[in-house]
Amino acid sequence: MASTPLDDIDSLILAALERDGRLSMRQLAEEVHISRANAYARVERLTQSGVITGYAALVDPVSRGLGTSAYLTMNVRQPDWRSIHARLRSLAGVEHIALVGGEFDVVMLVRARDNADLRRLVLDEIQSIPGILSTRTLLVFEESSPERA
Repeated sequence: MASTPLDDIDSLILAALERDGRLSMRQLAEEVHISRANAYARVERLTQSGVITGYAALVDPVSRGLGTSAYLTMNVRQPDWRSIHARLRSLAGVEHIALVGGEFDVVMLVRARDNADLRRLVLDEIQSIPGILSTRTLLVFEESSPERA
């Protein structure tokens, strides 16, 4: 997909919506100093062009009962990647999957209730997927992200 050219107003709109996706068009227009009609038109264009792909709630994993987080790195049989990816996406607790270049093939963020649940997810579910050659688990002690800062 070709990238969409963005001007300064588009960038301000995106930044405002990334901070608070629940802004009304009136609030958005006031924040970026444009008319409501212009805000509507720009948000519609950004959505239609695929720059804005959706809106979601940011949920605190600990408050949700997922107090243990880990990054998993893994090496996989390359011809099996599509089926491995589909299986990984279907697992509860898998938050992010990235195919990467370097010393391992995949990096994943997983969340679990506790260490026993993490052990079950990694050893029983993930390592049993055909084509996964090895995994390494990196336990997360503390995390922050810009949207949860």
